[in-house]
Amino acid sequence: MTENPTPEAPAERDLARHAVPDPLRDDVRLLGGLLGQVIAESSGEGLLADVEKLRELAIRAHEARDAEGPAALDQAMELVESFSLERAEQVARAFTCYFHLANLAEEHHRVRVLRQRQAQSLTEDDSLSKAVQQLASEVGEDEALRRVQALEFRPVLTAHPTEARRPAVSGAVRRISDLLTERDHSQLGGTTQAESDRALLAQIDALWRTSLIRASKPQVLDEVAAALEVFDATMFETFPRVYHRLDDFLAGPDAGRREPLARPFVSLGSWIGGDRDGNPNVTADVTRAAAALASEHAVRALEASARDVADRLSLHDGSTPPSEELLALRQRQAQRDTGLSAAADADAPGETHRAALLVIAARLAATQERNADLQYGSPDELEADLVTVQASLVAAGAPRVAYGSLQRLLWQVQTFGFHLAELEVRQHSQVHAAALEDIAANGVHGSLEPRTREVLDTFRAIGAVQQRYGIKAARRYIVSFTQAPEHLEAVYQLAEHAFGDGADAPVIDAIPLFETFDDLENSVEILEAALAFPAVQRRLAETDRRIEVMLGYSDSSKDVGPVAATLALHSAQERIARWAERNELTLTLFHGRGGALGRGGGPANRAVLAQPPGSVDGRFKLTEQGEVILARYGDPVIAERHIEEVAAATLLQASPSVEKRNAEATRAFAELASRLDATSRARFHELVKADGFPQWFAQVTPLEEVGLLNIGSRPAKRGLSVNSLDDLRAIPWVFAWSQARINLAGWFGLGTALAQAGDLDELQRAYREWPLFTTLLDNIEMSLAKSDEHIAERYLALGDRDDLAQMVLDEMRLTREWVLKVTGSAWPLERRRVLGRAVQLRSPYVDALSLIQVRSLAALRRGADDAAVDQLRHVLLLTVSGVSAGLQNTG
Repeated sequence: MTENPTPEAPAERDLARHAVPDPLRDDVRLLGGLLGQVIAESSGEGLLADVEKLRELAIRAHEARDAEGPAALDQAMELVESFSLERAEQVARAFTCYFHLANLAEEHHRVRVLRQRQAQSLTEDDSLSKAVQQLASEVGEDEALRRVQALEFRPVLTAHPTEARRPAVSGAVRRISDLLTERDHSQLGGTTQAESDRALLAQIDALWRTSLIRASKPQVLDEVAAALEVFDATMFETFPRVYHRLDDFLAGPDAGRREPLARPFVSLGSWIGGDRDGNPNVTADVTRAAAALASEHAVRALEASARDVADRLSLHDGSTPPSEELLALRQRQAQRDTGLSAAADADAPGETHRAALLVIAARLAATQERNADLQYGSPDELEADLVTVQASLVAAGAPRVAYGSLQRLLWQVQTFGFHLAELEVRQHSQVHAAALEDIAANGVHGSLEPRTREVLDTFRAIGAVQQRYGIKAARRYIVSFTQAPEHLEAVYQLAEHAFGDGADAPVIDAIPLFETFDDLENSVEILEAALAFPAVQRRLAETDRRIEVMLGYSDSSKDVGPVAATLALHSAQERIARWAERNELTLTLFHGRGGALGRGGGPANRAVLAQPPGSVDGRFKLTEQGEVILARYGDPVIAERHIEEVAAATLLQASPSVEKRNAEATRAFAELASRLDATSRARFHELVKADGFPQWFAQVTPLEEVGLLNIGSRPAKRGLSVNSLDDLRAIPWVFAWSQARINLAGWFGLGTALAQAGDLDELQRAYREWPLFTTLLDNIEMSLAKSDEHIAERYLALGDRDDLAQMVLDEMRLTREWVLKVTGSAWPLERRRVLGRAVQLRSPYVDALSLIQVRSLAALRRGADDAAVDQLRHVLLLTVSGVSAGLQNTG
């Protein structure tokens, strides 16, 4: 499978092809060619011929969209219909493997480019250092430094959706990526070239033979383990590397010779093992186990880091004499365990600093083993020991040693502690209400419903986690569908019921999650009433009046459509920020942004810069969902870049120039916003509130089949069938539309709103001057680029509602027309070279998989024989995995 240019390629695809850098093109051709060789060797030349024929027909159909598009696509469909189910499965496997390899090549090239820029000391325009420079020019260097040192970036890992690809597939892809890296770093020729090709062929052959879809659902702790793999691979070392680079900029020539000016600003959170809203598999026992697993990884990583630092501290006492404080620390270490301390002295004779670190590492090992005599009681105790060693090195005239690898270890302790990530609990407000009713009727010690007992056990689990790993390990409790102040009060009431006399009761911060349009509109009133609760007042006093509010992007979008939801969220942030300022509260807004655009996803740094004044103020917290975790943090170079981009935007969002621009644009375009809101919402409701819409939606998309794909521990629906959109979670809502190549969740309603606004000059001015509108249109442009009208028609034909199908197609055409008018583009993503070229070149390959999926879906909808149902579903689920890889998003 290779990328072969064709003479009749139209301008957009031809330009996209020419925009591909030669190294990336070479990698894709290499991997595609080797995959073709593997397919021919393992399954025969006939299969490779079928794959190539479908690929060529799909490309021809895609390139002839305006002229003979449907007819050309019919030819490709005829070929797909001619395949046996076995052949369809093999062809789908081939395209899915190709996408995994193409994704690998693109990520590999991105890393290659970032490394080249670092080597040449080229600074990105949106880098953290550029942001600090701009901020200093506006507010002065002292104030800029204060803001930098108060900066907070808090990514929260969530398991839904997990990647559509299996961990075994991810492992195979990683091994191929490693071989590609080796190939880059070697001067290949002759035997070396042949060895590299053989190694790549072996791994691609293994990928080809690996089942591409899960046989069973992952357990919650499997999802925890997957996130911890990313911590082990990148996060532990990457976060302090970002801090070091920031300090190099802040301190200039003094960097490494003085106490760092940079402070650790990334605080990791996790919902994996804590989020029980609609997931019965997350129990109190699972929450305890998730916290234990995370702690095990954190402490083990700290021990390894401490031993690494000890290996580097080969400074003799003669040249670097220990301070009195360090000698006192060594004495305390000896008193705690004479034998251990003596062994450290024997390993490091005359090297007191190193001996102290060896004992520190041993105590970290004891902490893992829960050795009461040797273990650290808290990360604060560990940090104090490390600071003593560091201060001694500085006093002895060795600041570069003190602020080198030892500083990295200190930052790791300050960032991850012994808990690694704060485990946040989430539960639905109605579950709490039902539990309180049950307790009121039967008493805490009476015959309670199992769910009520589980709610109480959850609070006891939080208490156990805090006792073992500290308050920072788990204190935030998210209340889904907060629709009244009493929903927050219920959390504190239930905590009291769980602990009775208050002994060992945990510290709890109840955090409202406003999700629906009405909840966003009522958010300030709910918050104002909640301030009166004694438990809330007590926590505000203990936290220096810090408060957190979470905003849900996906349910609000499913409720009123993507345009109205975006505007409602922006308005809610404005009002909540003003409310917090009036009440002298330090506010953190927690953004529940999904990975896909229909769930509030998209580039986080651009979204930050578009937020209203006062809503960020140097603090940004968001969910990092499913496949996004690997995409943003799976490679250390990409992870560093992502953290810097978001941190830079978080700093700049509160700069006078950005705040002024956002405030003026909000005022200038308020009337336009009102019209876009009302018109888009009415159009969205015209579709989703039509009689029979939920059932029709399930007909024309692989919604039910997506629920069979074992990509996460959470159920896809709240009930057994989809009788209303309230039954459906946001993930399959977005996922199903993206599989049907419609992406309706990301754009529906905008075309009508723009057309009725009518004034193209005003809309183009808004696109230039109103950051929120710019971000909205850019994200919708991306959704449209991943949509396909001709493929969509084939999915919509599976239903029995021509009126709804026509409404969707009309709105898709209208939205595309007006978005291109406003942005001044000839086709979606024309101005975004990197993303645009990737989407343009991938689309025909995704089309091929979509046609196989439509064929399987049509057979299932017609009522296939029982004997064929399982095989049809297997083929369909394979295409779901492949389309996800091709579009690079699930839900």
